Amino acid sequence: MRSEIDLKDLSTEQRLALLDEIWDSLAADDVPVTVAQRSELDRRLDELDEDPSLGIPWGEVLRKIRER
Repeated sequence: MRSEIDLKDLSTEQRLALLDEIWDSLAADDVPVTVAQRSELDRRLDELDEDPSLGIPWGEVLRKIRER
């Protein structure tokens, strides 16, 4: 599939926004993971359920990326 957009012409913020839209458009089943990866993700989710302060809000992650 060929894009009509020349990605090199987009700013970093625009490319990040596009990545965010693409990521949000994927269903969980669209992203293949190995058994080991699934196990690690489940472990981390259990950890976050036990102590939510361990996580970093997505907005903060994006802010830090954009500050670079």
